[in-house]
Amino acid sequence: MAVIDVPGGPGGDPVAQDAPRRGRLPRRRQGGSAADAPDAAAGRGAQAVPTPRPDAVARAGLLVWAPVLLAVGIGAWFTLPVEPRAPAYAAVAVAAVAALLLARGLARRAARGRMDPDRADRLRLAALGAALVLGGTLVAGARAHHVAAPVLDFRYYGPIEGRVVAIDRSARDRMRITLDRVVLRDTPPGRTPARVRLSLTDPQTLTDPQALPDPGARIMLTGHLGPPPGPAEPGGFDFRRGAFFDRLGAVGYTRTPLMLAEAAMPGPLDAQTLRLHLAQAMRESIRGPEGAVAAALMTGDRSGISEATNQVMRDSNLYHIVSISGLHMSMLAGFVYGALRMALAAAQATGPLAGALAGRPVHKIAAAVGLAAAAGYLWLSGGGVPTERAFLMVAVMLAAVLADRRAISLRTVAVAALVILLAAPEALVSAGFQMSFAATVALIAVFPTWSRRAGALPWWMRGAAMLVLSSLIAGLATAPIAAAQFNRTTHYGLVANLLAVPVMGVLVMPAGVFALLLAPLGLAGPALWVMGLGTRWMLWVAATVAGWGGAVTPLPAPHWTALPLMATGATVALLVMRRGASRSRRLVAAAALALVGAGVAVWVNSPRPALLVAEDAGAMGVQTAQGRALSKPAGAFVADSWLRADGDLALADEAAARPGWSGPRGARSADLPGPDGTTLRVTHLSGKGAAGRLSTACADADIVVLAAPAPDGAPRGRCRLIDQTDLRRSGARALWVGAGKLVWRTAAGTAGARLWSDRAVRARAGLAPPPQPWRRKAGTPSAAPPPADAAPHKKTPRPTHSAGPAGSHRMPAGGATGDGVAAPRPAAARPMQQP
Repeated sequence: MAVIDVPGGPGGDPVAQDAPRRGRLPRRRQGGSAADAPDAAAGRGAQAVPTPRPDAVARAGLLVWAPVLLAVGIGAWFTLPVEPRAPAYAAVAVAAVAALLLARGLARRAARGRMDPDRADRLRLAALGAALVLGGTLVAGARAHHVAAPVLDFRYYGPIEGRVVAIDRSARDRMRITLDRVVLRDTPPGRTPARVRLSLTDPQTLTDPQALPDPGARIMLTGHLGPPPGPAEPGGFDFRRGAFFDRLGAVGYTRTPLMLAEAAMPGPLDAQTLRLHLAQAMRESIRGPEGAVAAALMTGDRSGISEATNQVMRDSNLYHIVSISGLHMSMLAGFVYGALRMALAAAQATGPLAGALAGRPVHKIAAAVGLAAAAGYLWLSGGGVPTERAFLMVAVMLAAVLADRRAISLRTVAVAALVILLAAPEALVSAGFQMSFAATVALIAVFPTWSRRAGALPWWMRGAAMLVLSSLIAGLATAPIAAAQFNRTTHYGLVANLLAVPVMGVLVMPAGVFALLLAPLGLAGPALWVMGLGTRWMLWVAATVAGWGGAVTPLPAPHWTALPLMATGATVALLVMRRGASRSRRLVAAAALALVGAGVAVWVNSPRPALLVAEDAGAMGVQTAQGRALSKPAGAFVADSWLRADGDLALADEAAARPGWSGPRGARSADLPGPDGTTLRVTHLSGKGAAGRLSTACADADIVVLAAPAPDGAPRGRCRLIDQTDLRRSGARALWVGAGKLVWRTAAGTAGARLWSDRAVRARAGLAPPPQPWRRKAGTPSAAPPPADAAPHKKTPRPTHSAGPAGSHRMPAGGATGDGVAAPRPAAARPMQQP
């Protein structure tokens, strides 16, 4: 909603407008008030004290622009190819302070009449804007160094000990646990990750939730760990970056039972224990997937939702329902606020409390209670960036009610965005942050027009019309972001949301509030029954809509610059035009819309690579007329990432069965159209004896990928040889075939030398030992990490350990992925399955 910042309109105070511009003081107007008579008697022509001009910051609405400018600085920091060092940060800090001092000096010069006020205002705003942009880079850098923690730089197999801090479910329907206070055998604390996450492959953990430890318990197990995997392709989603800001330094899996070393010690206000107990009670009361969804809505525990249910919700564009976000927080706080305000207003009119409530601002009392309810919801759900973001937006709106300010405005959104970006600048590059604020800003921008036109509709149609309009606007605002981030668009999401969201607001969330209030009395059953009806309806809507033909259309991934260009252009155009349509604003808006057009052009002209090579050399993918064909079924993360980025809904097995590759399993070959009408022969060597087939393959092929370290004397001159040693340093590789040339790109080159991607940078920050000079040796073991959710092989030969850095256990190339040698059981430890 547009906000009038200064009485009298954007131009400011009308008295100040009449002042001469070149620093001259304005003369007193004729017909002044009686209070001006003494000044008039002082002599003809006496000059009055100039009327203060409204502050330039207020007139320009800089508060609304502040998060945009801060985001520009944060985004610039994330796109840097190298990690800035201390002198660079010092220079940026000096420049930011200089910009602030310049803005202050300009204001003083204008106040003393030594500079034209309008010119001073423009320069002052430019200086403040520059300070915000520079401040964004400083905030992002400070945050990165604040959360920096060691990252495991080798493959580890052995005993793992730690405290359980989170339990969730992976995309392959496996339970996962996240540990902190980690202890790894023969690994010094300076190299031990702050947090590790392991997938549990023990069948009992999939069928018996009681086999899982409580958060806060200290456990021991034997497992495989490796560093967080890099992008599946150059320029692709970088899991390492998100893991770095979550202080997640290693991922892996375990096949051994969990042993309890120390039970959890819940405190009087232990939200984790209460959340899990409430979620389990709701799942037991509301059976089936609807109970898991109900538990996720009220507690944030999504571990009970199967991947099949998640996929149906995604295909119907209802996945946002199972993640606590602004919708849930606003519904809960809005229900508490509205219900309590109506109850207090009724009590104020009649009843025993009429006298006590007479003259009281009941709307402020309701707002305070609604704010407390939102804070309790945040505490119970365990936080998380999306939930914290939702709480901040709701808290700002309710605080505006308490302060007699407009609750829904761009200023409200700007304050929430500022707090989030200052506290967690990495949220800027997350899809949740982008989609939440895009939808909110779009709704606020449309709301004034709706308010003016809603009166023409019958009263009984306004609610339905507003629901349709809000769903349509929010869907249109978030569709480009969802398409760029998830490479898919849903066509019937509007229908699904119109059918599901009202039920959620009318039945599910109010019933959940009553269930929480009645649970201590043992009377939550009826409320949970109503809640189950609502979640069952939502799941039926999701399954029905997802089953319609053409419900989902895949889209190829754009170049990474497309979304920033489109988002920046749309935001600037919206903020500029909200204050009027003057000539200068129209020019700025036109330039901003040109950025949107440039982003669309970049998206349309983003060709997919002709060849992709996995970072562990485990698979290759060539682009064919039928889609990308895989040399062999790759890991779920790699294959899904490649196919999704291609805009392909096929599974890994289907892509591996496509025509394009020929030859035996360990020596697959394919032909690619080369430059100038030539043909490129590519060969993928894998399995036992792959290195022995290198000479023959290199004689026949132009590009050979070896899923092992190349031996000494490998024939590198006759073909383009890429082995595991090369990929360890470069990450995944991609090949584009252009006019007369081949363009190779690597994941390491596109990611840059940053804290989350480069060991040498972490070594400078004291998070890793200095890298040793690289020496290629025959049979050198590969340090490629296991996938985050690696599937263990059925055959599990016992691994042999060799001393790695700091005495840790490094897995040999092609090492086992099974149980191996179990960790010795301490006397104080006991299996989780035992009572």
